[in-house]
Amino acid sequence: MAEFLGADSELPGEHGTRIVTGVCQDSRQVRAGDIYAALPGFEHHGGEFIAEAARKGAVAVVSDRPTEILPAFVVENPRKILGPLAAWFYGDPSTSLDVYGVTGTNGKTSTAFMLEAGLAAAGLRTGIISGICVRGPTGVSGSERTTPEACTLQRTLASFVDNRVDAVAMEASSHGLALHRINGTFFRVAAFTNLSRDHLDFHKTMTAYFEAKAQLFLPEHCASAVISVDDLYGKALAEHITVPRLTFSSRGANADVTATDIEADQTGTSFVARHGSWRRRIRLRLLGCHQVDNALTAIAALRLGGVDVAAALDGIENLDTVPGRLESVEVGQDFLAFVDYVHNAGAQRRLFPYLRSLSKGKIIVVIGATGGRDPGKRGPLGRTAGSLADVLVVTDEGPYRDNAACLRNDVATGARQANHAEVLVIPDRRDAIRTAVSFAKAGDVVVVAGRGNDGMMNYDGMEIRFDDRQVLERALTESAK
Repeated sequence: MAEFLGADSELPGEHGTRIVTGVCQDSRQVRAGDIYAALPGFEHHGGEFIAEAARKGAVAVVSDRPTEILPAFVVENPRKILGPLAAWFYGDPSTSLDVYGVTGTNGKTSTAFMLEAGLAAAGLRTGIISGICVRGPTGVSGSERTTPEACTLQRTLASFVDNRVDAVAMEASSHGLALHRINGTFFRVAAFTNLSRDHLDFHKTMTAYFEAKAQLFLPEHCASAVISVDDLYGKALAEHITVPRLTFSSRGANADVTATDIEADQTGTSFVARHGSWRRRIRLRLLGCHQVDNALTAIAALRLGGVDVAAALDGIENLDTVPGRLESVEVGQDFLAFVDYVHNAGAQRRLFPYLRSLSKGKIIVVIGATGGRDPGKRGPLGRTAGSLADVLVVTDEGPYRDNAACLRNDVATGARQANHAEVLVIPDRRDAIRTAVSFAKAGDVVVVAGRGNDGMMNYDGMEIRFDDRQVLERALTESAK
């Protein structure tokens, strides 16, 4: 362990032989034999819970603070070494897997689902680690974070190895990268989708946000890379990384892999993909022009990873739903209704033109801002939606400890600045969805935006069950009576 903990780390006193059976950084989940990682957090320090970990059978602590409760390895930055330590303990599981990592502001989840579908269709035994779920041969579980904490990630990868998984599709969030959660994981292919303003409550600047994403493409983290060159950040990344890479574009940029002849309707999306002499028309069941970028990311990654792409494309083309990503809700109404995770202006600019192409009437959007996030994105969120939609119903989206009225006001103010859409403010999200449905006429499009498949809303720490898809379906059913 000294390799990870450094020469200055020490285990004070004489404690005899202790058998270590795991590594854990959540005191509530500690099991007998675990090393407990007591990390600095945003609201609490893990050191506050060492006694609890000890009662549950922890045999030692890794932290930046000393303790007399358990033998302790004290290091300057425990987060930085925790991933490699857990990877070492669990047998460096990523080296026995082909891990495909996806990072970027938008498209990570859809791309990961496409990768999983493609890998499975190519005959590989697969796992997926995403913000929606963790899934492998033994079943599926929900996700607390887009990228799990380091100990959880290594334990999950180890379980995949134990269950003979060949390849894993995984989302790598900017938080996961900046907080070193992916340290100790090696990626066969790392993919970059795009970058636009988001998460600046954490990163503070776009430069810091980009630098966090760029860490995934260092040689110590990945063998090869796939990068969109349709935005300036992708171009900069492609120019500076040193690992082998493929670039891609759906907007006419000079790239290795390209998409042309893009067509999108309410039944799916088609395009022609090219890479050198290889060419194929692809028809996705997933909706929206933005899915072309996600499919290109997956295709380029699979080609770079040496997968049978012809077989993999069967899986990608047959993927019909990514939960909460432009998910259709249908009860026989004469207008279209969707739930979508779109929660920043960059994603709105990708989605709303497609919705306009489907609409014979109005685009009606239920919109809000989640609390505890970058306040600077609320105005642009409302303003962009206000310029591209016809009716906005501004509502709560889960304020956490922020003032819900201030969140609504910031979004509504931005929306009114666009001087285009009709803007209503209805605090209760259930009432807001009902109102949006009541406005809809034949040929309109209704979108409940921002939360996707999230099943809980948070008000000042209190979790309330709320699934946009279920509430929208109920509103549509009631409206049809």
